[in-house]
Amino acid sequence: MQTHNLGYPRIGSNRELKKASEQYWAGKITLAELLSKGRGISEQNWKLQQEAGIDLIPSNDFSYYDQILDMSLTVGAIPKRYNKVVLTKSNNELDLYFAMARGYQKDGLDITAMEMTKWLDTNYHYIVPEFYKDQEFSLFSGKIVNEFISARQIGIVTKPVIIGPVSYLLLGKEKEAGFDKLDLIKKLLPVYLQVLAELKEQGAEWVQFDEPFLALDIDEKAKKAYEYVYAEIKKQFPHLKVLVATYFEGLKDNLALATSLPVKALHIDLVRCPEQLEEVLNAIPVELTLSLGVVDGRNIWKNDFEQSLAIIDKAVEKLGSDRILIAPSCSLLHSPCDLDLETNGETLTPEIKQWLAFAKQKVEEIVTLKALATENPDVDVLAKLVQNKKAIESRRTSGLIHNEQIKQRIGAITAADAQRLNVFASRKKAQKDILNLPLFPTTTIGSFPQTAAVRNWRSQFKKGEITPAEYDALLKKETEEAIHWQEQIGIDVLVHGEFERNDMVEYFGEQLNGFTFTKNGWVQSYGSRCVKPPIIYGDVDRPKPMTVYWTEYAQSLTKSLVKGMLTGPVTILQWSFVRNDQPRSVTCNQIAFAIRDEVIDLEKAGIKVIQIDEPAIREGLPLRKKDWQQYLKWAVDAFKISASGVKDETQIHTHMCYSEFNDIIQNIADMDADVITIECSRSQMELLDAFADFKYPNEIGPGVYDIHSPRVPSRAEMVQLLEKARAVVPADQLWVNPDCGLKTRHWDETKKALIEMVAAAQEMRQEVLAQV
Repeated sequence: MQTHNLGYPRIGSNRELKKASEQYWAGKITLAELLSKGRGISEQNWKLQQEAGIDLIPSNDFSYYDQILDMSLTVGAIPKRYNKVVLTKSNNELDLYFAMARGYQKDGLDITAMEMTKWLDTNYHYIVPEFYKDQEFSLFSGKIVNEFISARQIGIVTKPVIIGPVSYLLLGKEKEAGFDKLDLIKKLLPVYLQVLAELKEQGAEWVQFDEPFLALDIDEKAKKAYEYVYAEIKKQFPHLKVLVATYFEGLKDNLALATSLPVKALHIDLVRCPEQLEEVLNAIPVELTLSLGVVDGRNIWKNDFEQSLAIIDKAVEKLGSDRILIAPSCSLLHSPCDLDLETNGETLTPEIKQWLAFAKQKVEEIVTLKALATENPDVDVLAKLVQNKKAIESRRTSGLIHNEQIKQRIGAITAADAQRLNVFASRKKAQKDILNLPLFPTTTIGSFPQTAAVRNWRSQFKKGEITPAEYDALLKKETEEAIHWQEQIGIDVLVHGEFERNDMVEYFGEQLNGFTFTKNGWVQSYGSRCVKPPIIYGDVDRPKPMTVYWTEYAQSLTKSLVKGMLTGPVTILQWSFVRNDQPRSVTCNQIAFAIRDEVIDLEKAGIKVIQIDEPAIREGLPLRKKDWQQYLKWAVDAFKISASGVKDETQIHTHMCYSEFNDIIQNIADMDADVITIECSRSQMELLDAFADFKYPNEIGPGVYDIHSPRVPSRAEMVQLLEKARAVVPADQLWVNPDCGLKTRHWDETKKALIEMVAAAQEMRQEVLAQV
């Protein structure tokens, strides 16, 4: 029996990669310094896993931005618009790579970034490969082999992790009509074979191909592609030990395909889909080794050793221990680095901390499970089992978790709780009379740049270095400046800027019962963007108003409308580490009622426009379509519960980003938000087609510029996007706004972009009025 890991967090235990990347982009450190930091993180990760006792340690799980973008660079899938970046003498491979991820606006060039979207049903974002009919592939980057060599130089023969060729194509997008991306497989595979030849030459014994689409709904063409790819790899490299990894779902109807592939080992996720074990054990051929994903790679709860051992024992009984690998359910990319860094007992109490395991601890759990699964585990290992049982029982019986009043409120939900007083057509008229907004009304998504000064104030306040009154005064000054600047440039619906907020989920979790927090529980969201998800450990409720103070203050500074800004229940759920001892729908409804109470309080305070962000609603979709409607029913109802306690005149907005809407457009309409704002700029308004085809009745704000890139778009560019939007959506339904919140941007680029955005909206108004 062996242990292996599918991947380790690459941000560094103290977010070293984030800090180094941002310093490099700002020109504060050299390329050599950035590369040195990356190598240091990789070596630390390899040594940590080696010392823990992992048998097969991954390499190429490190990335400077995104593992799918890494593969695009490896196989030379570089869109032609970046050719000039390649030719610019001052640039190197990494600058080209960052230009693809973030856009490029210097040296007289202005090039848009590649599209970014969610990695399956996680809050991680990947850079979407772009494919063309005449696409050619060639080996461009040597990263995969170079990382293997780096590990070998410190005495560790790793298992390189590579996104499988079929999943890589399926994750991409055809950028022109008339071909199917899977038709490119015969052009792509030779580059993969070239990489494998180099790895073999360097002494690689195992290679892990991540093929998550084997756990998704795929058609016959994709199935044929899988058969072709792995038959060719087997033919070329008969002695290479290939492990195909699936995760986030069960194999189900792809079971026969997956178990027939001519590979050494197959990994299955037994956290997300434990029920698949029986079928897999019955179907697995004698030559195939089975990797058991028994330690949860996506949540922070301590593994229940007895439960995992029952699974391992069952597999061993059927296959024998020499055909078993023990692993996490998926890459530990989705877990924080190290629970040992959590020394703040005020928020993460010792009682709760004993229930948790981060990436480092999960690696230790995998090794311990292997030791416990042997015939005669030693005394020290058995002591770990006893300790584990105590922690599991402590959580099960803790008085911190349950609140009867909340349970009764959830138990008494009726259909009326999820319905506005009247239909949208009636509400629109009432809102038009009250709000008096122009055509193409302008707004932003909520947050403004959080400068170093703002972050420093928060840090000083938390450390007790400034008083609450001093902190309050500083934030009020920042809020006042933001309000008056928005008035000055002519934005129609203002926001207060959210300077008091650390994160759009954490800020609310800090004020809700049932949540706890970490000091260093960071996970990567995209690129250098890291988030610190709250931990929902118990029943959720709102002890007091959360946002009314700052929203009311901002509204007092202006006669213009100021939006109340809230995060929706589904997004708070999705972007937290959620308790796994009750259905997610129950936890979501608890959060929904907490947000509903806040919405009602904002309305009472005179706030006429309230935004309830739900960027994660599509992210929560089950990976199999047959399971969608059950999820969408409770997710949409939770949003409606949060939004439905107000009068018709109160305008409810929601925001969604990085989502394909075509297949859930009816459910989006069922949410019945008065205004929906969506990410659209990177896709050049493609996402609006779903709304147009459906004849979406409510109002829409398609994002007109990409806030995830530092480039500043021109007014003409935004007008062009609005013209595209107007071609498919009536002008009186359109709003004008950025793609997302502006928290991570700098004020200089933000101001330039928003001035151009307002000018674009004004140009559109004049154009429409001239045609009347």
